[in-house]
Amino acid sequence: MNNFWYKFLRPILSPIYKFYYNPKIEGKENIPKEGPIIIAGNHKHIMDQCNIIISTKRVITYMAKKEYFDNPLTKVFFKMVKCIPVDRSKKDENAKSKALDVLKNGGAIGIFPEGTRNKTKEKLLAFKYGTVSMAKKTNSLIVPFGISGDYKFRSKNLKIKIGKPIDVSKLTIEEANQKLYDEISNLIV
Repeated sequence: MNNFWYKFLRPILSPIYKFYYNPKIEGKENIPKEGPIIIAGNHKHIMDQCNIIISTKRVITYMAKKEYFDNPLTKVFFKMVKCIPVDRSKKDENAKSKALDVLKNGGAIGIFPEGTRNKTKEKLLAFKYGTVSMAKKTNSLIVPFGISGDYKFRSKNLKIKIGKPIDVSKLTIEEANQKLYDEISNLIV
């Protein structure tokens, strides 16, 4: 995959993002520098993925709802940074296949196991099984993260905690999904 625009835009947009939102990030060292990984966390705001993108030099291929690709204003940007469009109205095998290819080639996928932004008062929504299924199929580690606080200008409480990688290869899908849920829940302060 050609990641020119991703690598070009990250050093330009990262300082702007950091200045504006003032995120406090813990555990950057827990993101492996190489090998297939899935970075998974809670989803509360449209900017959540930026916290991980600024935490590592690795290219993170994010899975994003296809509606971003239907909108002319966001389509170009999401294509430039190599996001994978996901049709959430069905089991999107095409999106899953593209994500598996990234992992099989030693890349990094970013995903929100809740499947959508959590606009409820609940800490987390129920997790879909795609994250752990892909990890098991590709022998990928899952790097959990939790986001808490507010997305405001110069936020005083926006905090991201990145946990240690999880190996789910010896767990059932159900056990792996519960472990991931528990890990992310514990990282949300």
